[in-house]
Amino acid sequence: MNQATAARADSPMIEITGLNKWYGDFHVLRDIDLTVAQGERIVICGPSGSGKSTLIRCINHLEAHQEGRIVVNGVAMTQDVKRIEQIRRNVGMVFQHFNLFPHLTVLDNCCIAQTWVQKKPRRGAEATAMEFLERVQIADQVHKYPGQLSGGQQQRVAIARALCMQPEVMLFDEPTSALDPEMIKEVLDVMIELAREGMTMLCVTHEMGFAKTVADRVIFMDQGQIIEQAPPERFFNHPESERTQLFLSQILGH
Repeated sequence: MNQATAARADSPMIEITGLNKWYGDFHVLRDIDLTVAQGERIVICGPSGSGKSTLIRCINHLEAHQEGRIVVNGVAMTQDVKRIEQIRRNVGMVFQHFNLFPHLTVLDNCCIAQTWVQKKPRRGAEATAMEFLERVQIADQVHKYPGQLSGGQQQRVAIARALCMQPEVMLFDEPTSALDPEMIKEVLDVMIELAREGMTMLCVTHEMGFAKTVADRVIFMDQGQIIEQAPPERFFNHPESERTQLFLSQILGH
């Protein structure tokens, strides 16, 4: 490993400094500082409207911020379209409502970005798609359309589609909140497997069992600020902030 490669390996995957964002007069993110190491798994929780989803959507410029600095895998976010595209190639995102193309089959959903964005030949795109569809255990559904699948199956396809771009970071925005209870486990199992393989992950979720199992760090947000962050054992057993304690008592029932 040369010095440049070694320096890259030691550098954070994500650096956020002094991040502020407004929607009109509403100050949705307030002075956010966050560093994410390569391979780190972070769960972000907090009440509705606390800025959790907005924060992770700023990382790949789905939301534009007004103040502060975001660096992803050594690339600083600017308003330059090429710079934004470079960051997005490194960042996969899974949404609450799947966002699959309803008129395309499972296979086509997983191939379209590869062929259009990465300019990959169709045969190569299909091979990559099948590899990741097998990993999420849905390869037997490749010729179906999203409307023919359950919610859990659709979300696993959405995860496979994101992985097909071979990102360095995966962002999950409440990936199980639109699912029926019996479908949640099949999606969480896929995410747990990804975490075990060393994928850098930021996940907005209320699935606290997932946080305890997977997270290296749990972050609690309220009113656009990071109120507390700690390893799961300390976060759940010895929260320091009274606001965190109240949130956990409400969500965990104790």
